[in-house]
Amino acid sequence: MQPYRIIIADDHSLIRQGLKSIIRQDPSLQIVAEAGDGLELLEELGRRHADMVILDITMPQLNGIEAVAEVRKRHPEIDILILTMHTNSQYFYQAIAAGAHGYLMKDDSDAELLMAVNTIREGRSYISPQLSSGVTDEMMTAFRDQGKIPFVVLSKREKQVLKLVVQGCSSKKIGTALDLSPRTID
Repeated sequence: MQPYRIIIADDHSLIRQGLKSIIRQDPSLQIVAEAGDGLELLEELGRRHADMVILDITMPQLNGIEAVAEVRKRHPEIDILILTMHTNSQYFYQAIAAGAHGYLMKDDSDAELLMAVNTIREGRSYISPQLSSGVTDEMMTAFRDQGKIPFVVLSKREKQVLKLVVQGCSSKKIGTALDLSPRTID
């Protein structure tokens, strides 16, 4: 059986080393490259074939959300797992909207990381247990209270921002496009 090839992108070397150590526990998985930021990740993807990318959201040059959107555009066949410290569900929604297949927290267990990788490898989505109940509650509330969904009453400007968020744009990029500060966007 062909090994499942993974590229890790995180701006912290210690995190990358730890991930490699965990992933090596599964002989069917192979780390083929690592990157310190989103631009380096895209360069590595141009040089090497990978089946999955594991990346952080907060990285210099090209953040994780922007990198996810770019990877999906250039390599739609590659699976993407976000590995982050961000527990805010808005980051989760941005990552999924950009094209991520899974969302895992950095303080989840080693076993959870391997489970996430293998779940996505099987063609399914994965959400960290730390985040899944909150996301489930939000979705159930949205469907239960369809008449009260806030998207119905968004201003024209809010709809512009939302559209750019769904496209995976960062606050900085949205601010530049709409001539607003990133703080206003947040």
